[in-house]
Amino acid sequence: MKKYIKIILILFLFYFSKSFAANNTKIYQKIDLFSEVLNKINNEYVEEIDQSEVMDAAIDGVLQSLDPYSSYMSPEMLLNMQTETSGEFGGLGIEVSMESGVVKVISPIEDTPASRAGVKAGDYIVKINNVQVQGKSLSEAVDLMRGKVGSDIEITVRRKGVKKALTFNITREIIKIQSVKSEILEGKVGYLRLNAFNENSSNQIKNKLKEIKKNKSVKSYILDLRNNPGGLLSQAIKISDFFLNEGEIVSTKSRNKSENKKFFAKKGDVIDGKTLIVLINYGSASASEIVAGALKDHKRAILLGEQSYGKGSVQSIIPLKNKGAIRLTISKYYLPSGKSISEVGVVPDIEIAEETDDFKINTESDNQLKFALKLLNE
Repeated sequence: MKKYIKIILILFLFYFSKSFAANNTKIYQKIDLFSEVLNKINNEYVEEIDQSEVMDAAIDGVLQSLDPYSSYMSPEMLLNMQTETSGEFGGLGIEVSMESGVVKVISPIEDTPASRAGVKAGDYIVKINNVQVQGKSLSEAVDLMRGKVGSDIEITVRRKGVKKALTFNITREIIKIQSVKSEILEGKVGYLRLNAFNENSSNQIKNKLKEIKKNKSVKSYILDLRNNPGGLLSQAIKISDFFLNEGEIVSTKSRNKSENKKFFAKKGDVIDGKTLIVLINYGSASASEIVAGALKDHKRAILLGEQSYGKGSVQSIIPLKNKGAIRLTISKYYLPSGKSISEVGVVPDIEIAEETDDFKINTESDNQLKFALKLLNE
């Protein structure tokens, strides 16, 4: 194993030799140390280990030391991820990241096992089936949560403001994301709820808007992005563009200035300048924040709800020779105002705390939606 590890690390060093030229001695010392540690594990750890899994964990550890969103994906994980972005997959229905060695829920997806059980954005998953999560990589924790459809899983979470740990028993399901729901409220308000930014979202939004516009009594719109964990950047740009006539939507800044990009709206507001309210909460992240932030900066919409999550970076899926991939943060995105939302989030124009976890269209129990409708009636 020691020889195998050294070969891998020396090849790694050779590939990056230009960057490391000044520090070759220190790097070789670290290679020897790393090789020694793994050799000790292989020979002396209390249980026999799978050498391949150890190397995967080492690769993942390097990536996760960079930020909570970079990670290694085995071929199986990559296949699962590709299924998720197409809108149907198996699991609990939560978007997660790693924070301080614990899995943090970015957002539960509406009408999935996790959301129905009561899991909330910001929850920290500390145990999965009585297995401690702390010390495990994000990919290891995700693997623990995966299982056969119909099988049960118990997760234990810590929630801000709640002293005791909360335990949820959840049955895994095939997660079918209907990314867009729509309704006409009070006979004159077009309501659209966007649950995720997958490859079909912009087309679904466009079709729903066409249906709503057939009703000539519709005078205003509500775009609901609460508990939307994000998804594809391209979809965030297209959906923002639907409501803007011109101007910058978002810019991305990378390590290489030549790769910095700006994305602009094309002429044509599909709702013809009618009043638009956007609902956000702590579970609104990533692509949701791009849309909400762009519409706020252009004063095209009133943002109502709670401060968003604050995931202001772009990850690229980079394929590997083993048919797996790495998810790597390649740039950060900035709103038209020039502000980054990384770890800060988007602040609503009107802050209204949510009083319900039920995001079904309910104008009676949903405090934020009720306030938005009141505002549109004034």
